[in-house]
Amino acid sequence: MNLQSAITTAEPTAPAAKPIKLLGDPALRIVSAPVTDFSSREFTENARSLHATLADFRRRHGFGRAVSAPQIGIRQRFIALNLGDAAPHLLVNPEIARASEEKFTMWDDCMSFPGLLVRLKRHRSISVRFQNENGDRCEWNDLDIAAAELVQHEMDHLDGVLAIDRAIDRDSVILREVYEANRETFTAQADYVIY
Repeated sequence: MNLQSAITTAEPTAPAAKPIKLLGDPALRIVSAPVTDFSSREFTENARSLHATLADFRRRHGFGRAVSAPQIGIRQRFIALNLGDAAPHLLVNPEIARASEEKFTMWDDCMSFPGLLVRLKRHRSISVRFQNENGDRCEWNDLDIAAAELVQHEMDHLDGVLAIDRAIDRDSVILREVYEANRETFTAQADYVIY
């Protein structure tokens, strides 16, 4: 059974979701190592756990598009994504192949600090090279703004970089409840809104 079928098939041995590491946890600041053995049991189990964690978060909160391995304490370079299409994706050892010169501002959030929003800049479009769960080389070209910002956010996690590190200025880190109470004001401060 390959990883994809293991993710989508309900099995008695299905992995449990793991807790998300929160802001301040040193695990979030470690640069992750590349995946080199795609056939190892450890990698397969870690990938399944990451997908299970994302699925659990989506079930409990009604949102969540991606989570990176470091966010559950796995020091390897892979990301689980759910872009709303038929199957979840695993991006292993991702690299930005091209980034647009054009950037945009947004209020970003993160599962590792769910009570905060951070205003930052991201590239409007990127192309990304990666390997899938089997080690096959893949490339997604000219991602739209929604996918581009998401992949950039998750790739930052692989390098121990958090959205708060990219804040535009000292007024660009706010509590979610303050944002919600003044949504119109804060929305006007960004070029793009994810929710």
